[in-house]
Amino acid sequence: MAGDARTDETLDLLVVGAGPTGIAIGAEARREGLSALLLDRGPLTAAIQEYPTFLEFFTTRDRLEIAGIPFSTPEDKPTRRQALAYYAGVVARYQVPLALHEEVLEVKKEGDEFRVLSRPTLNVEPPRQRRARAVAIATGYWGNPYVLGVPGEDLAWVHGRYREPYPYFGHDVVVVGAGNSAVEAALDLWRNGARVTLVHRGAAVRPGIKYWLKPDIENRIAEGSIAVRFESVVESFGPEGVAIRTPQGRELLPAQAAFVLIGYRPDVEFERRCGIEIDPQTLIPSYDPETCESNVSGLYVAGTLQAGRATDRIFIENSRDHGPKIVAHLSRRLSGAALPA
Repeated sequence: MAGDARTDETLDLLVVGAGPTGIAIGAEARREGLSALLLDRGPLTAAIQEYPTFLEFFTTRDRLEIAGIPFSTPEDKPTRRQALAYYAGVVARYQVPLALHEEVLEVKKEGDEFRVLSRPTLNVEPPRQRRARAVAIATGYWGNPYVLGVPGEDLAWVHGRYREPYPYFGHDVVVVGAGNSAVEAALDLWRNGARVTLVHRGAAVRPGIKYWLKPDIENRIAEGSIAVRFESVVESFGPEGVAIRTPQGRELLPAQAAFVLIGYRPDVEFERRCGIEIDPQTLIPSYDPETCESNVSGLYVAGTLQAGRATDRIFIENSRDHGPKIVAHLSRRLSGAALPA
């Protein structure tokens, strides 16, 4: 089931991305009797694997369900571990073919079909080529975190993701950013014994953070439990800590660990290479909201990619209908039925 599909057959649908959205598309295709393959440069549900270890979804379990499979847990709000098991179970239930740890190099339209070139990421092997009647891109944004681009950002104690607080008990930790990921990390680290300083270029925490986080972080800052440097930027990471520039001048913050959690961006360069038109300001791709089809016939865009820069607008729970939309549109096209104008 999890092995590769034959590379010499022409698939009905090849899905780039094996997260919840990609799984939903692949499972829907299998339900409709279409041949499909999920291709991902990492493992299944790689983004969820990178979430904080003990994360609990704020979304209720019923809103995470896909492909008609109930998400059955005793708790109303599932954990990261339960979500990983659930989405793997959907793949097993519908026997969705997988090609994992393969990076897509090129998606090119040739006549009525697409040629997809990929390269294995775990071994030194030659590129692989597949053909498909349609392609859906559901790569999300989690693989493309923003970076500061300052000296020392590649040091071992500077991290672009946050997993858990326990290694940092009794440590000085700098968290860069003031969105959901940064605020959640700062609070978790502080509650588990770290001395935390939050650094943010804005004058306050971001207004769009989760409504229960905002008063929590503001109260911790007000009482002095978590230090903060607003209107400040990081200049470098070095042996003595984190050098920042503040309105009062330069300051060196002691740190044994730092987390740069300033957000994520979609891989618009890949989308453009596929021929998809991208708005230069919003990074929103050209697509039909009724079918998810891009400006390239037979090439679909699904999941958080549709939101461009606004990565806090589309989640699993409000993109679950992308799979049915794509598969319904493709099925009509393959059957020769008239498509809506």
